[in-house]
Amino acid sequence: MIKFVTDSTCDLPQEWISRYDIRVVPINIQFGQETYHEGITIDRSGFYQKIEELQIIPTTSQPSVGEFQEAYQALASQADDIISIHVTGKLSGTARSAEMAADLVKDQVRVHVVDSMAGSAGLGWMILDAVRLGEAGANVEEIVSHLEVARHRVTVILMLEDLRYAQMSGRVGRLQGVLVSLLDVKPIIWLEDGLLGVRERIRTRNRAIEKMLSITRSAVGPNTPVNIAAVHAEAPTQGKKLLELAQEALNARETFLEDLATSLAVQFGPGTIGLVTYPAEF
Repeated sequence: MIKFVTDSTCDLPQEWISRYDIRVVPINIQFGQETYHEGITIDRSGFYQKIEELQIIPTTSQPSVGEFQEAYQALASQADDIISIHVTGKLSGTARSAEMAADLVKDQVRVHVVDSMAGSAGLGWMILDAVRLGEAGANVEEIVSHLEVARHRVTVILMLEDLRYAQMSGRVGRLQGVLVSLLDVKPIIWLEDGLLGVRERIRTRNRAIEKMLSITRSAVGPNTPVNIAAVHAEAPTQGKKLLELAQEALNARETFLEDLATSLAVQFGPGTIGLVTYPAEF
């Protein structure tokens, strides 16, 4: 049997996480000296409330090797193999922690760590795809090989509302030097080869949404079947609108709307909306 593990940067409806028994290892969120485990000891409402109370933007850190080791050992009696899929290794040490833990438990269970080269709903669609392939009878090697191809066809595009978060996080390449000139601009952030960079700078939210759709449509093509997700940080109405427009503009198969993981909202801030596509034709 194959079991599946991911980390809490994964945006996927809880219904699916529960239905497919996906193990989620939490990212650490740190407010000063206090450390919280995402989704376990702090939820989204508590996260934003703490920011307002303390007037500080928290930091994040990857799960420890020990946390991954504990997760793998808990699954060892149920599985011959574990496929552990994680946020891009170019922006986080999470996959590296998972690899080190995999080596520690190799005598108990085989763990195959996959760098998604993405995060958020890109990681969500990938773990869902892997689980469904396993249910259909694919073996570990076939699933991992499939994911290593599919990850290069994931698109992730974000529009930021509050630039303070991105400025302090340092996760977005080439953003620090242009923030002063972007006070009245909505920066559009594009994921490419596992890294984030500024793609466009648009004056209004509506025009930014149009540009997000245009960039995504150009990247995937209007006829290519894709699974689509819209994500948002405290902006459900805008997220829903973005998803509806994407369904009209693209050849949509499955879709979902989901809150952006708090460990990602730390980096991008409230008001962020994002559009994610994942190949659905194979």
